[in-house]
Amino acid sequence: MRAARLVLVLIATATLFVVGLAAPAQAAPPSYVALGDSYSSGVGTRSYLNDGSSCQRSVYAYPSLIAAAKGYALNFRACSGATVADVTNSQLSALSSANAYVTISVGGNDAGFASVLTTCAQPSWLSNCTGAVDGAQRYIANTLPGSLGTLYASIRAKAPNAKVVVVGYPRIFNGTDCNLLTWFSGSEMTRLNQTADQLDATISVAAKTAGFGFVSPVQAFVGHAVCDRSEWINGLSSPVTESFHPNRSGQASGYTPLVSPALVGAAVAVTPAVLQKAAASADGLAAQQRSYAGVDATITPKRFEAPARTISPR
Repeated sequence: MRAARLVLVLIATATLFVVGLAAPAQAAPPSYVALGDSYSSGVGTRSYLNDGSSCQRSVYAYPSLIAAAKGYALNFRACSGATVADVTNSQLSALSSANAYVTISVGGNDAGFASVLTTCAQPSWLSNCTGAVDGAQRYIANTLPGSLGTLYASIRAKAPNAKVVVVGYPRIFNGTDCNLLTWFSGSEMTRLNQTADQLDATISVAAKTAGFGFVSPVQAFVGHAVCDRSEWINGLSSPVTESFHPNRSGQASGYTPLVSPALVGAAVAVTPAVLQKAAASADGLAAQQRSYAGVDATITPKRFEAPARTISPR
């Protein structure tokens, strides 16, 4: 009898051992690296990671929202002020053959996004908006294509297995300047929107040449520009650093459902549960990015400067 019980115990133990061997190990979540500038880091959402940098990374930006919804392991390298050179020098080290997904927005700072807006926001008799826009358009046409081509080749070399999606920029203006302390004329806003279109077209060609996906937010943001009834882009704001960037609605309702189908094949809905999960990731993301604080310090913020000292909060 005792021998029979011993046999049963041995059989049960062996069965548990075999089942344990057969149970698959839990797979690591897909690796997602978010590269780029302030439109990817989340400037404009008014809530940023305490990561020891001035990058202004937000859990309410589309990379964080997509990662939270899909359960991806996010390395959030996008940083306010980043240019093509900054991405190359400070962000590409995060890439590897293990990456499954990469997004990037860059090029606006290279063309002088903040300085051009600062110039054009002043009264015409104090500034040369035409000259500033002309200079930006020349840069986009003549210099940016080569810079982007080199950058995209580096991304592919460092992340050969990743799905890469390049993200463009929206038109900021709807033709009306409702901010009391800026002086954008109708013609200036038209030219600034045309420059955004030119920038997107240039980025699109470079992305497609590299074999990357490209998404333009222009149509998604129609009806949600600065001074529209439902703004997805901040106008002149307090603090001024929030100005002319997508707010939380722009990230959640504009960028996230636009970028996610191109990146993962299906639109991500930003539900309260997704927002809660994204918010809960803040401490982990901040700790992760603190290890990059030294290299992030080499990036110089490029920020809009208000024409007047007193700004009415929005």
